[in-house]
Amino acid sequence: MTTSPPGRGAAAPRPPLLSARSAALSLMLGAHPGRMSPGDLTRAAVHFGIPAATVRVALTRAVAAGDLRREDGDYVLGERLVARQRRQDEAVEDAATVWDGSWEMAVVVVGGRPGAERAALRETLAGARLAELREGVWTRPANLRRDPLYAADPVLTCFRAVPEVAPADLAARLWDLEGWAAEATRLGEVLASTTDPAPRLAGAAQVVRHLTTDPLLPAALLPPGWPGPALRAAYAAYQDELRSLGAVSPDA
Repeated sequence: MTTSPPGRGAAAPRPPLLSARSAALSLMLGAHPGRMSPGDLTRAAVHFGIPAATVRVALTRAVAAGDLRREDGDYVLGERLVARQRRQDEAVEDAATVWDGSWEMAVVVVGGRPGAERAALRETLAGARLAELREGVWTRPANLRRDPLYAADPVLTCFRAVPEVAPADLAARLWDLEGWAAEATRLGEVLASTTDPAPRLAGAAQVVRHLTTDPLLPAALLPPGWPGPALRAAYAAYQDELRSLGAVSPDA
């Protein structure tokens, strides 16, 4: 018996369906501004096959965990998810701009810090789409339309630099571009593989999570056929689909 290779006749495997809590947070992260009334949020979740009673329990637990807050009767995003929504929007909208060839650099200049502080700083720098060149030295092309908020951290010294090595070679060392591209292609196929609301929501959540890991490099540093723009376009089309239903766009 023969099997079809992925992408050549074989159906893309469906992602696991989202839990009630993940679906509710997905819908909230897609809302702009990040707030929804209990009724709107419940109706949106029911569209994806989640019973209203289950949604209400999930929302109560999300508030208890600090993921959501209640404000004037509505649900609003908690602080951690506000930051996550900002990273998501940056990725989906493609915050790249004209590049002058320079690179952002952030160098850790204070040692002896607790492990939790070091881990938090690594998360901050990775969230800003920097990659670690060597321990304590982080960098990326200076091509993003955003203020480098990490630069205010007193343990860092930050500046611009121009590498003497070929920029494309440096980018290939810092990021697994082939791996990212392969996963982006797979996720695009997953999103296109079904019209059922719940699996599409789960697939779109995977898409937007992957987009938040796109390094958003200048085009000159990317391999041929880079699938980032196509994946963003597929996600934008899904957002339009949800708006036509009166729902909002997902993340998880």
